Amino acid sequence: MDGSNSWCLIESDPGVFTELIRGFGCVGAQVEELLVLDYLDDPVYLEERLSPVHGLIFLYRWRPTDHTPSTGTVVLNTVDMELFFAKQTINNACATQAILSVLLNCRHSDIELGETLNGFREFVQTFSPVDKGLTLGESTIIKEIHNAFARTQMFAVDPVEAKEGDDVFHFVAYIPFMGRIYELDGLREGPVDLGVNITEDQNWLIPVKTALQSRISSFPEQEIRFNLMAIVTDRKMAYERKISQCEQRKDAAALKMEAVLMGEMVESSEAGALSSDPEQLQAIIETAEEEIEKLQTYITEEEAKTIRYQIENIRRKHNYLPVILELLKLLGKKKMLVPLAEKAKEKAIERRKSSQSSMKGKSKGKVAVASGGDIKKI
Repeated sequence: MDGSNSWCLIESDPGVFTELIRGFGCVGAQVEELLVLDYLDDPVYLEERLSPVHGLIFLYRWRPTDHTPSTGTVVLNTVDMELFFAKQTINNACATQAILSVLLNCRHSDIELGETLNGFREFVQTFSPVDKGLTLGESTIIKEIHNAFARTQMFAVDPVEAKEGDDVFHFVAYIPFMGRIYELDGLREGPVDLGVNITEDQNWLIPVKTALQSRISSFPEQEIRFNLMAIVTDRKMAYERKISQCEQRKDAAALKMEAVLMGEMVESSEAGALSSDPEQLQAIIETAEEEIEKLQTYITEEEAKTIRYQIENIRRKHNYLPVILELLKLLGKKKMLVPLAEKAKEKAIERRKSSQSSMKGKSKGKVAVASGGDIKKI
């Protein structure tokens, strides 16, 4: 079988997903990993580190029983409601499909889809979910960006279908859309309406947390291989916007303070609306300065994280096979290869025993990362 039409497995990682989004030409979005579900209804954390959240992507071990939604109603007519939903018609593409399910349904002013995604959405707008999925599978540009994270292999191998009993992992998306919350799973016949009405000032993530808790609790206690990520506004951009707002408040308070001390009128409407109490004005100035300092720290963290992601992604894409083969040759010549292999096997057995014992004590309140070469995704 020719592998030229295949889509590769990619790692469930915020750095990988963020680079995919930017590779599509989308501006203003990035991906953040959520290690605990409690972040979804923590107003302080959401406001400081995530808001606005445009969608969630959830990775879990797929089971045949998951064809039937445990909650909500499957919506079959998506064309009239202008909701993008594509059936998954190709293997290994569910990560990219989940990302696109969020981005192509996002109408937030922070997000600019770019030429590639805007063109794709317009082209398939009137297509059925099956035809949308088939068109996605034939998109050369999107597939090339996805396959940029393909692992280098020594030999060309035919794709292997998952057998019964294999662990198969799958991505689904959750989004707010026109006052409702939907689960978008390409393996279903349509999007699942979770049955919740929401307004713009409500936290749409709270009902999703309930749905996720229900799904996670349906697995055995020892199953912890879940991963939850959020597509959010570019954090550096969001922090810079907040700094600008803080500086405006600070300048308005300083202007009002000066006017009060000089006994003059203030022409600025923002400054004029502030209290004339010097102590309150000073408190506004100090609070704004503290907030600016904190936000600048967050920006520094984001810049460092971006550099780390870039380095990690370069390493993911780099071909290490030549140096590995040379190293194996040298170890073989020095008759060190077999002893090292046996020692590594012993360590692997010990790690597996240690991991199995520690998993029994894990709490289900956490979302564990399932990524890398230990899992298969569809």
